[in-house]
Amino acid sequence: MNDNLSEALWFKSSYSGPERDCVETAFLAGDMVGVRDSKNPTGPALIFSPTEWDAFTAKVQAGTFEQS
Repeated sequence: MNDNLSEALWFKSSYSGPERDCVETAFLAGDMVGVRDSKNPTGPALIFSPTEWDAFTAKVQAGTFEQS
């Protein structure tokens, strides 16, 4: 996979408020999914395979992760 994400189309959840304290997601080539911190758009991004993304979102929806 090409690690150049400069042309990725990043978006925030429709549940996000107008502040910049959110995560952004982008659908990438090869069905990969990118996630980054909206406060640092030129910083690092996490890249998930389709299987990893499905497992991650299932755990989020199930409430597996604690909020701090």
